[in-house]
Amino acid sequence: MTPEKLAFENKKLEKRLCREVGRAIVDYNMIEEGDRVMVCLSGGKDSYGLLDILMKLQARAPVNFELIAVNLDQKQPGFPDHILPEYLSKLGIRYHIETQDTYSIVKKNIPEGKTMCSLCSRLRRGILYRVAKELGATKIALGHHRDDMLQTLFLNMFFGGKLKGMPAKLVSDNGEFMVIRPLAYVPEKDLIRWAEHRQFPIIPCTLCGSQENLQRKQVGNLLRDWDKQFPGRLENMLHALQNVVPSHLMDRSLYPFQTLKTTGVESEDGDKAFDEEEIEAPARVDEEGNEVQPSRVIPIAMS
Repeated sequence: MTPEKLAFENKKLEKRLCREVGRAIVDYNMIEEGDRVMVCLSGGKDSYGLLDILMKLQARAPVNFELIAVNLDQKQPGFPDHILPEYLSKLGIRYHIETQDTYSIVKKNIPEGKTMCSLCSRLRRGILYRVAKELGATKIALGHHRDDMLQTLFLNMFFGGKLKGMPAKLVSDNGEFMVIRPLAYVPEKDLIRWAEHRQFPIIPCTLCGSQENLQRKQVGNLLRDWDKQFPGRLENMLHALQNVVPSHLMDRSLYPFQTLKTTGVESEDGDKAFDEEEIEAPARVDEEGNEVQPSRVIPIAMS
């Protein structure tokens, strides 16, 4: 690829990332006038990308908001604690490095070979909530992207027995903060390309990054294979999370199945279990931001 072509492709990628992050922020009202947004920075490609795009949007947004980058130094052996302060200082952004030895706690309490993510996440979450309060943050921004959200949906289905995903916006566990995921519409492959282009100083995690057989990684590989074999499938799956039909699931707390009565009135949402239903794929947006109508419908055998 020529330098000119590469520059053109990178510009399109930047435009797409800004558009998708901006769309998620507007759709879920993530950032409002006067917000102080604490951006959790791990040293991985996703959180670097999140901070980078939010800074670009901050410069052109119709509302004023503040960004504070926060990193939790968990005292992992060999962690290069100079990289993030140097990087953030060059950016000229306000930042805070919180040092807490959660690494030793996790290693002490989790047997060798067992998944460390659960305990590590709980410890990290509690610390970040405290830091957010000390900094006066009104929003906590996390770097989870579209693929993370779909992985969580499948993990809960396969291993947790729940139809539960990872929302774009939610109230924190302690009820004090609004947690937002501005990368909710962004595919991981775009963040990988952006990290390569921007040459972020990536810092690998020696806890979760060292566990190759995690269920999340297995599901992630499954989704990546689907994305290669069936382009557009992951977009459709994300669209499905935004178009839930409780009457066609089985949760009695969401729909009154036990007291359901016949109405004698024809309904578009009625029983079509013996039909072959044609589901129209949602319109997609191309790299230039233009809406692309689906070229075909997907026949689904319902019997």
